[in-house]
Amino acid sequence: MQARQRDSLLVASLKDSLGAAVITFALAVVMVGLRVDVASGRGAELFLENRWLAVAVAVVVVFAGRFAMNIFFWKRDDPPSLNFSGLLPEGGIGERSSKAIKYGLLVLAVVLPFALMFWLGARGSRQYIDLAILVLTYVMLGWGLNIVVGLAGLLDLGYVAFYAVGAYSYALLAHYFGLSFWLCLPLAGILAAFWGIILGFPVLRLRGDYLAIVTLAFGEIIRVVLLNWYEFTGGPNGLSGIPRPSFFGLEFTRGEGGFANFFGLDYSSIHRIIFLYYLIFALALFTNFVTMRLRRMPIGRAWEALREDEIACRALGINTTTTKLTAFALGAMFAGFAGSFFATRQGFISPESFTFLESAIILAIVVLGGLGSQIGVVIAAIVMIGGFELFREFDQYRMLVFGMIMVVIMVWKPRGLISSRTPSVALSKNVKGISADLVQEGRG
Repeated sequence: MQARQRDSLLVASLKDSLGAAVITFALAVVMVGLRVDVASGRGAELFLENRWLAVAVAVVVVFAGRFAMNIFFWKRDDPPSLNFSGLLPEGGIGERSSKAIKYGLLVLAVVLPFALMFWLGARGSRQYIDLAILVLTYVMLGWGLNIVVGLAGLLDLGYVAFYAVGAYSYALLAHYFGLSFWLCLPLAGILAAFWGIILGFPVLRLRGDYLAIVTLAFGEIIRVVLLNWYEFTGGPNGLSGIPRPSFFGLEFTRGEGGFANFFGLDYSSIHRIIFLYYLIFALALFTNFVTMRLRRMPIGRAWEALREDEIACRALGINTTTTKLTAFALGAMFAGFAGSFFATRQGFISPESFTFLESAIILAIVVLGGLGSQIGVVIAAIVMIGGFELFREFDQYRMLVFGMIMVVIMVWKPRGLISSRTPSVALSKNVKGISADLVQEGRG
């Protein structure tokens, strides 16, 4: 009997894997095997530069992966999962050891980037510093969206709109009123939070897919307005000449009054890049600090209650209107901060920088990292943004690899790399009082 079940499972897995391989071949012929050579005027050329091999590799990988998933994961009642309990000593690591590890990782996270930036700065290398700035920008955006999606459970597909509001707020305030970056930074966050509240009011009664559609439309509305309001925003030409931030009034320029001259250093353009890294690193830490603090406050617990069950949340007497609006406003505020930094880092912004693809990338970082997980967002941002930038020379296969990684993670860890659905505040096991007495009576 067991042999017959095993044979039927094997046959079904082979059929399913063969079907996936056929679909992969049909897609790979177009996306990998076909190259359009417009310059030479010869039109479409099939399977040039050993593209047969690339198509064959794609088909074999999908067939083998699908077969393995059928055998070891999908066709079993108890799918294997990673368990790290064996790495910990019996009885846990203890509260004192846990705090030591936590503070040790915090010190390492603060000291290591600074030391690394000094080392890279001494070598005059901008590539890795720019990459670190880009990754930290998406980490900050992921943490901001994590408030809305991960904690409050509100699916937002137009998060890039607040990113654009922050960038254009700083650019326009600096251009028309001559305000400095340090004055525009809080103003950009406030304006983005204001637009977050404006978005929050129409979607108070919406959930799930309907909420996602409205937020997606809001993001497109903001982009189209920026694209067509030519007299004010520059339209498709964007805004250029955006002022750079200063270090306590010291500009990163050559000559007297500059940063290098004040500290007796030789002028180098990398000083400004290192300063920008420190700036986004501080903004990201501020975002994380505020988020972790809010999670332990009543508003954070209200977000988690709203995420788990909105009807039960209302039954408990929680004001869901205020809860939703605060989540949208705070998430938008951090996006506004990040947008302001993006504008001053680039020196030029245009509506093309704030398309739906940016919202999709930020949402993918939050989902792949784990809803509600701060460290998961960091890992996902490093893998998605940093990994793809390092392997930019394989631009033909980047999106293919990106899709495969998403499929594998969603199958292996449906809740993300580091899922966190446990409440931020819980009763202690040693609690005594009415609640404990009721629990004992219920057991009896």
